[in-house]
Amino acid sequence: MQDIVNENIVSFINSFDKGDSVLCGTIEKEARDALVPIIRKETGAFLKTLLALTKPRRILEIGAAVGYSALLMSENTGPDSRITTIENYPPRILAARENFRRAGKEDVITLLEGDAAEVLKTLSGEYDFIFMDAAKAQYIMLLPDVIRLLAKGGLLVTDNVLQEGEITKPRFGVTRRNRTIYERMREYLYAVTHCEELQTSIVPIGDGMTVSVRL
Repeated sequence: MQDIVNENIVSFINSFDKGDSVLCGTIEKEARDALVPIIRKETGAFLKTLLALTKPRRILEIGAAVGYSALLMSENTGPDSRITTIENYPPRILAARENFRRAGKEDVITLLEGDAAEVLKTLSGEYDFIFMDAAKAQYIMLLPDVIRLLAKGGLLVTDNVLQEGEITKPRFGVTRRNRTIYERMREYLYAVTHCEELQTSIVPIGDGMTVSVRL
């Protein structure tokens, strides 16, 4: 993975990280050793700050992977907070369920299995905080349901929006196999920054994030 911020600056920032629970650290190491794509350390620190600021009670995560980020969020929210997370890949579903069991978080985190586009349509109610970390090409297609589910004043945080800097290139500077993701991500960035229902900032942390507040 390439950093969109100077590697020395990233290392410097991460040197101040105070860490998480022993189990969360273990699961993070296991995921990185297995090359499972999970959030970067500086992304996790930013998430924790946003959670401390907003104190959400209902959290929706789109893209559980092995459950690391859901566990990280559960350790940094109040005792009344509940997390719903969605995952489609069977091996990661099994790993996430086991990790939630290891952490004793089965009553706090609900894992929904299936394609996010289909699962989101079955959900109702409002979420105070939505973290989107799924397949990047799907972001723009998921956005209408995400906005529908986001409470007024709620926060939508989307990860990996700058594609290791490739998003800044002209279209023909992007390899053919990445052009669909490139085009859809550019469409997503335009949509969240120009949507009348959202106030959005693009933040160059990790692989780029958008932070949107529903007005």
